[in-house]
Amino acid sequence: MKYKRILLKISGESLMGKKQFGIDNERLAQYAIQIKEIVDLGVQVAIVIGGGNIFRGIQAEEGGMDRVHGDYMGMLATVINSMALQSSLEKINVETRLQSAIKMEQICEPFIRRRAVRHLEKHRVVIFGAGTGNPYFTTDTAATLRAIEIEANVILKGTRVDGIYTADPEKDKTATKYDTISFDEVYAKGLEVMDMTAFTLCNENKLPIIIFDMNKPGNLRKIMDGEQVGTLVKF
Repeated sequence: MKYKRILLKISGESLMGKKQFGIDNERLAQYAIQIKEIVDLGVQVAIVIGGGNIFRGIQAEEGGMDRVHGDYMGMLATVINSMALQSSLEKINVETRLQSAIKMEQICEPFIRRRAVRHLEKHRVVIFGAGTGNPYFTTDTAATLRAIEIEANVILKGTRVDGIYTADPEKDKTATKYDTISFDEVYAKGLEVMDMTAFTLCNENKLPIIIFDMNKPGNLRKIMDGEQVGTLVKF
């Protein structure tokens, strides 16, 4: 097995599937099956999901709402998505725990690092909701922070594109994909991999990142088997 413990970052928008808003249950079920595949291999899996399919703090600010207020609303959106994924995983008999950076005793545990690690050691999937619990930080940063805290071997960022390109492949047909790229090259070329705070945290803590297409069934399993999927950002 290539990795023993991973943190999977999923964007909220990816949960929309073919919908314009909210959660596509088909897409959710597809993700759950892929996650179960690698859990059954013995991989310890932690997950962070964004909330952009429901609410984004930055968009709220653009509409005149207080940014802090908007960010907290966005954190609550991530908890809704996390609960949806938890339900989908448990439906196919994957034991799951949801931990939140904001206390919500009726629906999830508070985030406690030692407890999270213990759950992972018992091969329970741990979903981290509510971001970092602080405004002005993205879920990319939350994913990186949690990955460092639980000593994950890698961050897997599931997106709708199959890696990092020289330019936006949806706009530039001549764009070419990187199989591997260094952190220094990403900085030098000004490529957008994830939020810069999160990216710098990964760099400083020597945590590799794989950007891959989460919507292609089997990709997660291939990464665990050591196959070249997506783009690896390494040192």
